[in-house]
Amino acid sequence: MGDRRSGFEAQVLPHLDAAYRYARWLCGSPSDADDVVQEAVLRAFRGFDGLRGDAKAWLLTIVRNCHATALSQRQRRGFVPLPDEHDPEDGEAMIATAPGPEALAISLDQARDLGRLLAGLPERQREVLVLREIEDLDYRDIARITNVPIGTVMSRLARARAALKARWAGAEGDPKDVS
Repeated sequence: MGDRRSGFEAQVLPHLDAAYRYARWLCGSPSDADDVVQEAVLRAFRGFDGLRGDAKAWLLTIVRNCHATALSQRQRRGFVPLPDEHDPEDGEAMIATAPGPEALAISLDQARDLGRLLAGLPERQREVLVLREIEDLDYRDIARITNVPIGTVMSRLARARAALKARWAGAEGDPKDVS
């Protein structure tokens, strides 16, 4: 068991941050991403003996499958989301009252704006954009993770980049006005 564990730690655990980032983009909430990654790591450890090839792509495929499972379970339970921070009735409860350092606030604003713009993309486009630009995977690995041909990955990526560029250009005046 020690060899299996050390092999798992050496090959799979270095990609844990990438798995969390991917889950965060898929889920949209940190707590859901935590749950998905926890389940994915458990499944990865159980199936580690079957790993053939790139451990990062393999782990991200498991994350995607765990997200799909969690999403279907949530839909069956009748998921009720928390209010948006701009909700006129309950939005104030979602706004943090403790201010942070100025540089951190600016960085978080920019990340939020980018996140909002990315969230506005269709899921299939957002998924390939995150895998390519944030996780730095090649087209072959993205095709394997998403279970679509490489040509489809390329076209989705091109459309996602064009849509994000257009949304970003429209947001330069006031990012809060982007729908």
